[in-house]
Amino acid sequence: MNITTLYEDEDFLVIDKPAGIVVNKSITTTNLQTVQEWAEKKLDISGNKQADISDFYNRGGIVHRLDKETSGILIIAKNVKAFDAIQKQFKDRFVKKTYIALAHGKITPETGEINVPVGRLPWSRKQFGIFPGGRESKTLYKVLMFFLDKTTKEQLTLVELHPQSGRTHQIRVHLKYIGHPIFSDFLYAGRKTARRDRKVLERVFLHASNISFMHPVTGKEVSFESPLPKELKEFLQTLTKA
Repeated sequence: MNITTLYEDEDFLVIDKPAGIVVNKSITTTNLQTVQEWAEKKLDISGNKQADISDFYNRGGIVHRLDKETSGILIIAKNVKAFDAIQKQFKDRFVKKTYIALAHGKITPETGEINVPVGRLPWSRKQFGIFPGGRESKTLYKVLMFFLDKTTKEQLTLVELHPQSGRTHQIRVHLKYIGHPIFSDFLYAGRKTARRDRKVLERVFLHASNISFMHPVTGKEVSFESPLPKELKEFLQTLTKA
């Protein structure tokens, strides 16, 4: 498995996850390689007998999640103390995360906040949506650049997003809610649009580009950055700046 390590010390490592790799093991990933299996082998840990001590063992040290097709920064703790400390920062919303996405349409205003509840759709185990029974969710955004797709003549928006909560599919659902689903998003862009998008880009255009949090031992703020992967950069080069 080709995974780049951006940083490593005695307590945690930060990796650059490629798109297309599942993060955690489950009953549906039997025949797939996962980041968790990679981490368990690298850190020589297993969850069987020590799972009751900390979720660290059940999750192979992986503190948080990224969707399969989302690339970018992922934190993996190397011991129970670091795992619990960093995970608490996520729960207390001390961790600052930045994502880059390419969305359909022209997003206006160019800075804003999306604050609507997100929850799993009752009729679909794989999809989430906006409804009153969902969990409180907030995403801040800032437009970086507008593009024009020369083939479809559609405007597209490169946007920076800062989720203030950590709901599953939050960014994807929030952008769909404001009428600007992510390019190539097979779950939320609509079947016809996603099928057209995937002829030119075979993954969701969503990348976890930055993360900042407090070091679990020293207490000092640490920050890490991951540039857009090659396939996303190359796709942007096929578009015209608007």
